[in-house]
Amino acid sequence: MTSSTAEPGATRCDAFLGGALLLEQPVRGYRAGMDAVLLAAACPARPGERVLELGCGAGAAVLALSRRVAGIEAAGLEVQGKYAALARANAAGNGLSLEVVEGDLAAMPEALRGRSFDHVIANPPFFAAGPSAPDAGRSRARHETTPLAVWADAGLRRLRPGGWLTLILPAGRMGSLLAALEGRGGDARVLPVAPRDGRPAGRVIVAARKGAKAPLTLLPPLVLHAQAAHLTDGEDLTPAAQAVLRRGAALSLAFVQTG
Repeated sequence: MTSSTAEPGATRCDAFLGGALLLEQPVRGYRAGMDAVLLAAACPARPGERVLELGCGAGAAVLALSRRVAGIEAAGLEVQGKYAALARANAAGNGLSLEVVEGDLAAMPEALRGRSFDHVIANPPFFAAGPSAPDAGRSRARHETTPLAVWADAGLRRLRPGGWLTLILPAGRMGSLLAALEGRGGDARVLPVAPRDGRPAGRVIVAARKGAKAPLTLLPPLVLHAQAAHLTDGEDLTPAAQAVLRRGAALSLAFVQTG
């Protein structure tokens, strides 16, 4: 059901990675999209490593990563019960292994508190202020109730020394994140994500290594759309964006090709 008359709790099936990942997401509520796939593509996880997603929602990012990198040990933390249940169901439906813990990252559940991970990823709520969405679940996912600094702290605490924290967030919030990482996470890689060539980046992907001291690296932008403006109804993704969003390619934060 996808109409405005959908029953509360109704879901629809959304295709990711060119159909390689199929996810049930709420008709009324928060639905992950491009940002989750970009986040997954930027995480440099390798087979056998442990990955935790903070605020995993219905599982889009951590399951996209699991689809790309076979053999990772994946876990997700989600505060909203209905989304945690969807993440579990989506993992099973795609034949992927995912441990989902229901709880609040600001009061880390006991099931995660004593553990460490090689990677922590997160797509924190984008809006620090402003009107809330009519749907409570969508509002909780999109509007900040827990400060960004708390997200960064929770991620760093769950990382092993030298582990990577990777987040996607609005470009205007990058300064707040870097301030939260000061003295605790270095060797930061910042990838601006621009909608079109010559346009300002609306989003950034930031990856930092716990305990590292190396300086920040600002990478060339990833440009999503090839045309100068949206002129037709057809998809106009750049080859680099197509590789990530449709074929599940990785984003290398050592250097990114934009053509």
